[in-house]
Amino acid sequence: MKKTDSWSTDTNPSSSSVKNSCPPTLKMFLGALSFAYFSKALSGSYMKSTITQLERRFDIPSYLIGIIDGSFEIGNLLLIAFVSYFGAKLHRPKIIAIGCVLMSFGTFLMAMPHFIIGRYKIESSIGPSLNSTTNISPCAAGSPEPVDDRPSIMPSRGCERESGFSMWIYLFLGNILRGIGETPIQPLGISYIDDYSQSENAALYIGWVQTISIIGPVFGYLLGSLCAKVYVDIGYVDMDSLTITAGDARWVGAWWLGYLIAGVITLMSAVPFWFLPKSLPMPVDKHDTSCSPEETRFIKDSGGDHKIRSEEPVNLQHMAREFVPTLKSLLGNPVFIIYLCVTIIQFNSLIGMVTYKPKYIEQHYGQSASKANFLMGMINIPAVALGMFSGGVVMKKYKLGIMAAAKFAFGTSILGYFLSLLFLAMGCENAKVAGVTVSYSGDEGLSYEERSLFSECNSGCWCSQRDWDPVCGENGVTYVSPCLAGCSSSSGSGRNTVFENCRCVAVTDGSALNLTATLGQCQHRDGCDRVFPYFLTLSVLTSFIISLGGTPGFVLLVRCVKHELKSLALGIHMLATHILAGIPAPIYFGAIIDTTCLKWGYKACGGRGACRIYNTSAYRILYLGLTLGLRTVSFLLCILGFSLLQRHVKQEEKTALANSSGEQESLEKEENTSTQREQFMVTSSQSSDRETHL
Repeated sequence: MKKTDSWSTDTNPSSSSVKNSCPPTLKMFLGALSFAYFSKALSGSYMKSTITQLERRFDIPSYLIGIIDGSFEIGNLLLIAFVSYFGAKLHRPKIIAIGCVLMSFGTFLMAMPHFIIGRYKIESSIGPSLNSTTNISPCAAGSPEPVDDRPSIMPSRGCERESGFSMWIYLFLGNILRGIGETPIQPLGISYIDDYSQSENAALYIGWVQTISIIGPVFGYLLGSLCAKVYVDIGYVDMDSLTITAGDARWVGAWWLGYLIAGVITLMSAVPFWFLPKSLPMPVDKHDTSCSPEETRFIKDSGGDHKIRSEEPVNLQHMAREFVPTLKSLLGNPVFIIYLCVTIIQFNSLIGMVTYKPKYIEQHYGQSASKANFLMGMINIPAVALGMFSGGVVMKKYKLGIMAAAKFAFGTSILGYFLSLLFLAMGCENAKVAGVTVSYSGDEGLSYEERSLFSECNSGCWCSQRDWDPVCGENGVTYVSPCLAGCSSSSGSGRNTVFENCRCVAVTDGSALNLTATLGQCQHRDGCDRVFPYFLTLSVLTSFIISLGGTPGFVLLVRCVKHELKSLALGIHMLATHILAGIPAPIYFGAIIDTTCLKWGYKACGGRGACRIYNTSAYRILYLGLTLGLRTVSFLLCILGFSLLQRHVKQEEKTALANSSGEQESLEKEENTSTQREQFMVTSSQSSDRETHL
């Protein structure tokens, strides 16, 4: 009889009636769980794609964005252990459905600040008159000496609302709610699949679900790319009047629109789970260990492929009493503990790297937020998805055991690590910004003490060093504002404004001619443009190789613990990685990135806002160095892990051999007892016949 993961294909009438009475199957659950994984991955990746948009919109530094991003893990932390333990004994599909609904509400909450806060005001030193054809003078002759602050910087009534200081709290709370809703999906979903699928197909099914969870970010980043192109206040602002483009450090896209779309998709993913049963047919090779040997033989000899697990009344008090002993049993497994330590360190590296990778592409290679998100979605993420699925196929095709899976995961990880070292050589020079990275005379390599936005060429102008309204001079040098460029007149309007008679441009160029400057930062970085394609190619290759070990590593987690501890192990694994990796990694990665900022923006009420330009060399060394350093530490722990795993495998083999010997002896005893009983019955029958004859 052919075996499947759904109902038996037996053609007898009784089997057919059972099949028709319970239409939900494992394949239906697999499809529903895949959609849930897709939706949660889409909303999570979209949140990461909006990092720079949120920094600019709410004038917050990177470390604060890290706190918002880590709040998702805080939501997981609140319930993960209890959901993993108690949820495994309750109606798992319905608990997953409730989680999807909570996730959607959290996503909607994250979009709310846009409808509360006022319109986005671009930080600019250009007055409204520049939108007309009237010539004005950014640097009027005979103006007072440069001062640090202008009257417009002083706080005013209602400025907290305008600065958005408190609006990021909605993002924080919404992400916590998303984390709470996501809690049951992975531990309950994966354990449900592993419970009701044949052992040889479990790895493939888990690999499929994990692959779908990687495809979700493709659409998440593409959605982020699309929304980043649309101005934040689209429909309320005349786009022709804007003086900035999507590549400007002050540009903010329609970040809120993607959260509304992601919330609707997540809400839809909850629907199928309401119609799925608490349990599905269970394969024979995973029959309930509470069955007696006679019952087990009856199941195997009856020709049926599956049996239904008997439903027992839920006793919460009994479950609570068993929780602590069960947890002690799990934490007493040294292989599980080492696995936990290795994955925590690697997750720190992975989460920190992925969270700020679009930002790294923007700042280091001079790409717009829209293009960075597009490249992440169309090039990098598909490579990860292909690697995850390929790892599941390798597990199924070669039937890798627990030791072989560990070696495969380690080998792919170490190979990807050595390839990642090449990223350190793919650097770009800092953009030339007068007074920040180069002097006004054109000398490069300014020290911190030498940096000054003021020079003789703009000494007669009333300029503020707080403004970030960059202009690009004819000499290829960027100036923080037209005033600091020493421009005395202008022509044109909007984005076509041209500043003329710029004295600082003339000083750098060594010419006394009428040199001009245009709006926006200079983009002439030929060396960086040549390196960028190699960076993308290597990024795709390393992502594919590292992700090959994703599915074998995940199966290793499931197989290194006892069957009854599987769901709890998944929950504890998620709990530990969220506490020790998901929460702190974005925060300290963001704080380290903040140390490389060269020019900060300022809020309307005063105080430091979002960073406008970074030291790209320091950014590259700290960002990549921290990522690779963490992975180095994890590899050292893997050496100890392999020795413990090998000992664990030998113990399992001895236990299995002893159990099989015990079962064989039990069967022999039962056969002898049965033979003796038959002989006794024959003798009794013969005696009875003789007595009857007499």
